Amino acid sequence: MEKIAFLGLGHMGSAMARRLLGARHPLTVWNRTPAKAEALVAAGAVLAASPAEAVRDADVVITMLTGPEALAAVAGSAAPELRPGTCWVEMSTVGPEAIAELAARLGAGVTLVDAPVMGSTDRAASGRLDVLAGGDVTRVEPVLSLLGKVTRVGPAGSGAALKLVLNAAVLGGVAVVAEALVLAGTLGVDEDAARTALAAGPLGGVVGRAFAEGVHFATALAAKDLALAVDRAPLPALEAASGHFRRAAEDPSLAAEDISRAVTRIRRTA
Repeated sequence: MEKIAFLGLGHMGSAMARRLLGARHPLTVWNRTPAKAEALVAAGAVLAASPAEAVRDADVVITMLTGPEALAAVAGSAAPELRPGTCWVEMSTVGPEAIAELAARLGAGVTLVDAPVMGSTDRAASGRLDVLAGGDVTRVEPVLSLLGKVTRVGPAGSGAALKLVLNAAVLGGVAVVAEALVLAGTLGVDEDAARTALAAGPLGGVVGRAFAEGVHFATALAAKDLALAVDRAPLPALEAASGHFRRAAEDPSLAAEDISRAVTRIRRTA
């Protein structure tokens, strides 16, 4: 069994790490806030005091972090400690530039796969994520398959790029649904009727996500993902959606809450 170091135990990372532990992989974990590792340690994981300590004996390193800055900080600690033959699987939403920067840090004999995921905490817990894999995933595909369906999307960096495209589409759609309901209210359309009609049309999937329960995609992370997207190309519609989520994330009561809470704010302030 591959010895795995899992770095980053937020809502998604914790659920994913538990899947790997359940498959009996030897698992070492690290998180900036060690208390978030307590449940995994109780289930058999080993807690490392630093990223460097976590990766020293690992065959596979998996990172699930908040963004490019967090990845750079972790890589600065961990990269010098990697053994030749280690594979680093980057699963955060960081964009292709961050993947290129990480690749430049890795020593000879260390391989890199970018494999961000689509799906929320419910699908992470049940192993039903969509894993978007860039690079040569052959060696680590059995590990990633424990987390969900693995789709090979191209060379290194292509998984990270496609994840930005997909997240931008979903989050832009959620913002559009929120604004459409503002328009419905202005025109005197019954809210339940408007939601039902929207859910039956082309935006049905994002309507469901806009009002989902029992899942978690932090508003602050949504704002970060849209910022990464609009930094790459002139995208006026997504610029507007990015503004909605950025302003919601500036509210301390919403930043860590699911994007469905941001929808309420967008409707109130649009």
